[in-house]
Amino acid sequence: MTSTAQAPKSGAGTAHPDHLGHVIFIAAAAAMGGFLFGYDSSVINGAVEAIRDRYDVGSAALAQVIAIALIGCAIGAATAGRIADRIGRIRCMQIAAVLFTISAVGSAVPFALWDLAFWRVVGGFAIGMASVIGPAYIAEVAPPAYRGRLGSFQQAAIVIGIAVSQLVNWGLLNAADGDQRGKLMGLEAWQVMLGVMVVPAVLYGLLSFAIPESPRFLISVGKHERARQILAEVEGKDVDLDARVAEIEGAMKSEHKSSFKDLLGGSFFFKPIVWVGIGLSVFQQFVGINVAFYYSSTLWQSVGVDPTDSFFYSFTTSIINIVGTVIAMIFVDRVGRKPLAIIGSIGMVVGLALEAWAFSYHLVDGKLPATQGWIALIAAHIFVLFFALSWGVVVWVMLGEMFPNRIRAAALGVAAAAQWIANWAITASFPSLADWNLSVTYVIYTAFAALSIPFVLKFVTETKGKSLEEMG
Repeated sequence: MTSTAQAPKSGAGTAHPDHLGHVIFIAAAAAMGGFLFGYDSSVINGAVEAIRDRYDVGSAALAQVIAIALIGCAIGAATAGRIADRIGRIRCMQIAAVLFTISAVGSAVPFALWDLAFWRVVGGFAIGMASVIGPAYIAEVAPPAYRGRLGSFQQAAIVIGIAVSQLVNWGLLNAADGDQRGKLMGLEAWQVMLGVMVVPAVLYGLLSFAIPESPRFLISVGKHERARQILAEVEGKDVDLDARVAEIEGAMKSEHKSSFKDLLGGSFFFKPIVWVGIGLSVFQQFVGINVAFYYSSTLWQSVGVDPTDSFFYSFTTSIINIVGTVIAMIFVDRVGRKPLAIIGSIGMVVGLALEAWAFSYHLVDGKLPATQGWIALIAAHIFVLFFALSWGVVVWVMLGEMFPNRIRAAALGVAAAAQWIANWAITASFPSLADWNLSVTYVIYTAFAALSIPFVLKFVTETKGKSLEEMG
């Protein structure tokens, strides 16, 4: 604290870049990793039933193939920071782009189920890397006055990636006359769906050559002159570049490298604030949000919806996800984190409870009764809307703010790991639970949404308007 207070003022806090469009391009190019994160996470939605049919597997084995990518995600997220510190942010992006490309090609032409599972792990590793490196790079390159808005590019890119994957799936299914195993370009339609990701993956790799390395990384490896050039490029020529470099160097030297040991304490292994972070992560996943993105086509087909229509509803749900995310970005700093989370939880309870009620009815000729079918469809969109305008954004904002400086990095790592594990638990269990009782499955998700309300009221502290230093 003392060293940074005595450092000369650089003027970076109020600086405006000479070419804002160029800075926006840099942030958007880095956010392509977020687009691939969303695209690769949800593109599998279009292939689930075809994989089940082609390899003649039950729900439990199918779920493991779908969920195994999340193991790769966890490993990729855990190692990305160290890789980026060692070889640079841009090289890390290029590795992720190569892995996305390899995964897309391998997933499109698997020769066995275990082979497909392996390529999904490779893609998952790339997702994990992209989930860490994108936000970190944007935060390091963005001028302080624009950091919040440019940082939101990552979340926007993720939800757009989800939507585009569902639109592509729907278009390819139509081209294959509504048959997921219909022939397209010499492959089955579902294989083309998984292979199309080659296009954005290659684009991500090419864009990584068009953007500069992070000044923070360059300073850490002694390349001060190149760092000055990039700082002038992204923050403007009015900034005192020598003072700015000294600021960054001072901040890096005074940083406390938090470790797992720093999180221990209290009566239940971790410090209480760490448990709150873990709780937020677990509740975010246990409401079943990823069922909507990994299995929605399968879900609608299981209650009698035509495959082409089921793919279209998956696309409309992802559009609602974008709308909700935009609403959250507008209101998270105005309304506050806690009120938005509680509003979202109430809306999710309503949507999930209506879905549970609708799915409790017996199928007639393989379909839900008309009234229940429409209510289930509307309720699914309500659920996704309220999740997106609250927990989808608020949890990530709060996890970045709520921990004291000295444990922030390590605590965020534990909370993120808890999120991937919870995501895996829901993704791996849904097909078997749905086979057992779809309505009760949604009752379970409703219960978690309801429990999240007292959890937020009792344990979560509002972080709106507070500096990171005020968190302890």
